[in-house]
Amino acid sequence: MKVVIISGSVRTGRQSQKAAQYLEKELLGRGIGTEIIDLADYSLPIMEERITRDPEAPEAALQISEKLKFADAIVLVTPEYHGSFSGVLKNALDYFGPEFSKKVVGVVTVSGGKMGGINASVQLQHVILSMGAFPLPQKFLVGEIQNAFDEELKPKTELLAKQAAKFIEEFAWFAEAIHSAKQGKEKKELV
Repeated sequence: MKVVIISGSVRTGRQSQKAAQYLEKELLGRGIGTEIIDLADYSLPIMEERITRDPEAPEAALQISEKLKFADAIVLVTPEYHGSFSGVLKNALDYFGPEFSKKVVGVVTVSGGKMGGINASVQLQHVILSMGAFPLPQKFLVGEIQNAFDEELKPKTELLAKQAAKFIEEFAWFAEAIHSAKQGKEKKELV
């Protein structure tokens, strides 16, 4: 199984990257192939047309699309800005459609305050449903992100470690269940 984590902030001094890197480390530790797509590494212009309809789609969008096509599951990581998820993440998601179809998508939100981006997480789950994907009911909300992880990307509190473990366990189970169901269907179609 392969998981792609989309890190949805390009802001200087961003903190959400810590959560993305922590998840990558934990999933790899479980033997799950994982890759981070850091939107700061891709220059995506404001979306004018989905890549499936654009004969001159931006190269960065095509590169991300290829990585998403081969992902069995996806995790979206975003800070909460003004009560919602980041604009750069929304812009990136608008380029895609089929790449998300029938895939499990986990939501991780972070904030500088105690609420951990709860508003952004709810809104993002609605977007995931609209894309034809399966939002993981369990969310990972990281409040006070600036103090959440140590230098080795370990949660600083037992509560955060427990929340992370629950999210990862639920995500891995749900993603594996959908992945196995798809493989079973593909085997039946070959017979």
